[in-house]
Amino acid sequence: MKKEKRSASKIIGAILFISLALSVIYSAIRLILAPESIAEGSEYTKVKSDYLLMLTQCTLGLIVMTLPSIISRKWKLEIPHFIYLLYYLFLYCSVFLGEVFDFYYVVPHWDTMLHFFSGGMLGALGFILVDLLNREQKVRVQLSPLFVAIFAFCFALAAGAVWEIYEYTCDTLLKLNMQKYATEHGVELIGRAALRDTMKDIIFDAIAALGVAILGYLSIAKKSSAPDEAL
Repeated sequence: MKKEKRSASKIIGAILFISLALSVIYSAIRLILAPESIAEGSEYTKVKSDYLLMLTQCTLGLIVMTLPSIISRKWKLEIPHFIYLLYYLFLYCSVFLGEVFDFYYVVPHWDTMLHFFSGGMLGALGFILVDLLNREQKVRVQLSPLFVAIFAFCFALAAGAVWEIYEYTCDTLLKLNMQKYATEHGVELIGRAALRDTMKDIIFDAIAALGVAILGYLSIAKKSSAPDEAL
């Protein structure tokens, strides 16, 4: 079973790498050929800023997909293969399907579903990090189930906040639309409508992370009380 999971993660990782690499080439070419803006009254078409966003996201996707392997080798941590699977699946859905195939606009609530998914995934990763520390011989820690659950929740929420900062920074410096403060046709939203996407992302990150934190707490608490019940 372990070999099957390792093979599955490698296959999905290869598919993700090829998809993103081809997308980088495609978006770079389209960035050169696309118009700067749409003439008034003309039919809608993607402009340079759209392909710059696609190029930025796909390039970043290629970079960050290597992070788990780098962390695992550098600190000699055994990251479960299901985390690799979830991580690659998230990148494929968010970057390749979301940006290249416009799923953020084509599929209703696509962004919301991804943030809910990532919030749960990051919450689970928070539990795994604490478990790895508990099993580390040089850094021996024993934390209460409640503290572990709070850490996992805060870890997921902090990662979600860092992502929103990244989106805001790219939107500001590169004139992109990562935070969806404008419609697909470039019409800028105003007031609460412009904040809706960012706040919705953070809220769904928190809901998913809280769900995982509660389930994780109940699981750890049950395991901790098992020896006492046996006595």
